[in-house]
Amino acid sequence: MKVHVEIDCTPEEARSFMGLPDVSKANSVYVDTMAKAMKGVTHPDQLQDIAKTMAPMGQMGLKMFQNFVEGSMAARDVSAPKGEKKGD
Repeated sequence: MKVHVEIDCTPEEARSFMGLPDVSKANSVYVDTMAKAMKGVTHPDQLQDIAKTMAPMGQMGLKMFQNFVEGSMAARDVSAPKGEKKGD
């Protein structure tokens, strides 16, 4: 049996309903900081430099996250019954 529920609400209502914190103030500070950092950028290389300084551990961090996700998926597939993936 499948049940389909559709809820029409704003993002704020959904966040409140799910008990998630209101991060709108932190988001506005982040957006303001990004806007200030982007002022004066005239060349794509400058964007790359900004991204490197803002990303935790740069490309190494991204690669570690990618390996984590791939390892989790592989572990899930190994523990599933033959011919079936968990979550299906």
